Amino acid sequence: MPTDEKLAFTKRLKLALKRSNKKITTPAELALQFNLRHPNESITPQAAQKWLTGKAKPTADKIETLAKWLAVSAHWLRYGSANGEQSIPPVRQTKSHQNPSGVLSISELNLIAQVRQLSEHQQMLIAELVEQLAAEWKNTPRT
Repeated sequence: MPTDEKLAFTKRLKLALKRSNKKITTPAELALQFNLRHPNESITPQAAQKWLTGKAKPTADKIETLAKWLAVSAHWLRYGSANGEQSIPPVRQTKSHQNPSGVLSISELNLIAQVRQLSEHQQMLIAELVEQLAAEWKNTPRT
């Protein structure tokens, strides 16, 4: 029987999957993609179905694998944000070629503040646009 905690996890998982580069549309696809990344025991499509319907929540090691794969924090995936919001998952901070220190600039902080004022749907649109632009940038040859 789905509990509030399991349903909240399901909501976060679906949001992270929706933001991922590889679109997952079935439990079988979720199980396959997860099993390609998880070093321990594999899962069945039935287990993935339970994750997607709120009937089960994965163990901590499986959440770690999901978080790495989906580029979100394991804490957010497991518990949500500190204030209970279910909006855009925090992406693990990485160093870029333009900002090797990983410290956010004033303009980046201002941009984040503006995005936080948008609706959840608008934030999703911004996140998808940024992901597309980043993917294009990554695949553009440099001279």
